[in-house]
Amino acid sequence: MDTTISTGAEEESVWGGGNRPLGASYGKLMMWFFIVSDALTFSGFLASYGFSRFKFIETWPIADEVFTHVPFIHGNFPMYYVAFMTFILIMSSVTMVLAVDAGHRMMKNKVILYMFLTIIGGAIFVGSQAWEWATFIKGDYGALETKGGRILQFVQADTGQRAALADFAQVIPSERETLQRNDGVWFSSESSLPSYSLEEVKQGFLSNPNILIRTETLNAEGEKTLLTREESLAKIKDATLVVEGANLIRNEYGSRLFADFFFFITGFHGFHVFSGVVINVIIFFNIILGTYERRGHYEMVEKVGLYWHFVDLVWVFVFTFFYLV
Repeated sequence: MDTTISTGAEEESVWGGGNRPLGASYGKLMMWFFIVSDALTFSGFLASYGFSRFKFIETWPIADEVFTHVPFIHGNFPMYYVAFMTFILIMSSVTMVLAVDAGHRMMKNKVILYMFLTIIGGAIFVGSQAWEWATFIKGDYGALETKGGRILQFVQADTGQRAALADFAQVIPSERETLQRNDGVWFSSESSLPSYSLEEVKQGFLSNPNILIRTETLNAEGEKTLLTREESLAKIKDATLVVEGANLIRNEYGSRLFADFFFFITGFHGFHVFSGVVINVIIFFNIILGTYERRGHYEMVEKVGLYWHFVDLVWVFVFTFFYLV
């Protein structure tokens, strides 16, 4: 029996049970199957992130204090570069739409132009994400970790700004021994942040009354709790490790789950974008060689366009859940 759709006084056949439902080719249909299955995967990741975020909300890092960097520019620019990355990726989706439209009209030169712009946009996004990873791993200020796994960050009392370990830690020659990163201290000639031992940080803190400690716990106003000097002096006695940057084990910004989800979710999405760029490059050269012109259609561009739009849409959700909420 044919499936029909009623449009007023007449009926039109939509799909009679053949091998091209709704007029979609096999390749396009398989791309939709992939998109649906991958959407379920990302939904699971984001649901897990949301559950962990609200379960440990009192220790969850504030995104505006973590993602404050812009390449080649020193200063505090919360979310500026992440917003730029998002804009680039969305614009690459626009150029992909234009490439698909040009393909429908068999305009080879325009397809080449818009595919090239899409590839450039994707490459900028992947490169920016790699830079963001490197900056997150390296860290900004450094912090201490207590016996219970809490993170203690340092603040300048007169300005209220974060204080880096380099601002107050005192070098003790006898303490300058090389330790493993898992032990909390990492000495590396390639790092622009000098590393300090726990005793060097404590000694510098005790001799600098302008430095206070704030904990990762959020107060009623949604801000991290700032301790008085007396409370700070008592709290620093619980410190056991120096933490610089973030990895899968420790995170100077707060809960290590934040770093775990950051690496896993953005890394998984970044792999999708990188794969899309590679596929787009292959399609781009096929267009130049006239492969699809000889076939008489640019359906391959449309299929890779579906994938690219999906990747862009996923980033909108990642950006919202991870950076804005």
